[in-house]
This record gives sequence, C-alpha cells and structure tokens, in this order.
Amino acid sequence: MQGPGGILERFRAICMSLPEATEVLAWGHPTFRVKDKIFAGIGGKNGVWSFGVKTTLEMQAGLVATDPRFTIAKYVGKHGWVDVRIDEQKDGPVDWNEVRALVVGSYKMIAPKALASRVED
Repeated sequence: MQGPGGILERFRAICMSLPEATEVLAWGHPTFRVKDKIFAGIGGKNGVWSFGVKTTLEMQAGLVATDPRFTIAKYVGKHGWVDVRIDEQKDGPVDWNEVRALVVGSYKMIAPKALASRVED
C-alpha cells in the first residue's frame, strides 16, 4: 500500500513531522491526527491515490473551481475538507511543497493553538 514513488512514505513523513501527530488506520486507510482529531488522510483505490485535508470554505471553493485534482470530500466537505488526487501520469510530478503546505494548513486548523503555533508555514 505504498503507492507509486513512495507516496505514502513521503506523505507520512510530512504528517508525522508535526507536533504530537499520530497515525491511526481508519476505514482501511492511514489517517493522521493531533489530539485524536484528524488533520489528514491518504489512500489509494484502483491505482489512483488521493489525500484529504481541511481548508477554509473559501479556499475549498477556489481550489475545486480552478484545479481538477481537487474535489469536495464526501461527508466532511461541508466543513471545508478537500480530496486531492495524486496521479503523476495524469497530473505530472507531485509538488511535495504544495502537499506540505496543504497538510500544515490543515494541521493548524485542527490542532490546539499551542501546538499550531509551533509550526512554521
């Protein structure tokens, strides 16, 4: 379940570098949490990988409207969550700086303020 190019390992490294992050397998996929609250998740289905993060509703609308990799997440989309497709054949190389920025942004929205303040953008 590593995904092409070590997608899972690289995503995990980003998530686990954040203060007090933990990994929990849920719904058959890794989820990343802080204080038992999910800030990111990743999984693959039929060879296509994607990850989910929380954004603001405004950011969600902009991303979904301008980039086909982004979709509103099922069930939690009403709270600003997006799913981001990772498909190098279709979309080109993964921009890991973008992935990190999205994960960090989500973490900062979910984490307690004291932990969030320890993370640089």
